[in-house]
Amino acid sequence: MVSSGTRGRVRKEPEERRAEILSTAATIALEDGLERITLRAVAERLDVRPGLISHYFPAAEDLVIAAFELAIAGERDEMFAASGTALERIAGIVHRIESRSADDLARLWLNARHLSRFSEPLTRAVEAQEAHDRDELIALIDQGVAEGSFVAPDPLTACIRIFMAIDGFGGYVNDRGPFVGEAFTGFVSDVVAWSLGFERAELDAAVARLA
Repeated sequence: MVSSGTRGRVRKEPEERRAEILSTAATIALEDGLERITLRAVAERLDVRPGLISHYFPAAEDLVIAAFELAIAGERDEMFAASGTALERIAGIVHRIESRSADDLARLWLNARHLSRFSEPLTRAVEAQEAHDRDELIALIDQGVAEGSFVAPDPLTACIRIFMAIDGFGGYVNDRGPFVGEAFTGFVSDVVAWSLGFERAELDAAVARLA
C-alpha cells in the first residue's frame, strides 16, 4: 500500500481529472481485462486515493463500461482514421489484424462479450460499439465502390462477413500455440477479397506496400 505521504496533492479541473481516470481505466482494460478495473487499481496507477475515483464514478460498473467505450473508440480511430484509397485503408486494417498488432483489441472484445452475459448495461455498450464499427466499415466499403475498386452490391452483407472473419481470427488470440499456415494467417485477407469482389493478389500487394 502506498503511504499517504508519497501522494502529491495536485489539483486538476474536474473534466481533466475525469479524463485521466478514464484513460487509465481504458489502458487497464486493454492490457489486463475489464475485470481488473477496480477503484483501487486505477487509484494506484494515478497515485491517488480510491475515494477520488469513486467521487467521479460512484458505481464501479459505470467506470468499467466507460473505459470499455473509450478503449474501443481509440482502437477504432487506429483502424479507420487513415487516409488514402479504400483499398489502401482496408489493407491497413487487414495488416493490423493479421500482423497481430490488434491482439489487445481482440482480447478486449472477447472479454466484453463474455461479461455482457451478466450485465445489461454492458450488453447495451457492446451493441452500441458494434454499431459504430459497422457504420465505419460500411462507409469504407461505400468509398471503395465509388472508387471502382470494390464490388459490393450489399455493403452490409460484406461488412458482416468481414467482421465475422476478424472475430473468428481473434477468437484464437489467447491460445498459447497459435495456428500456422496460410489457411489461418491469411483468413481475413481471403474473406475481405471475396466479400469486396477483387483478387487476393491486389490486397496482398497493398498490404506489402504498407508493411
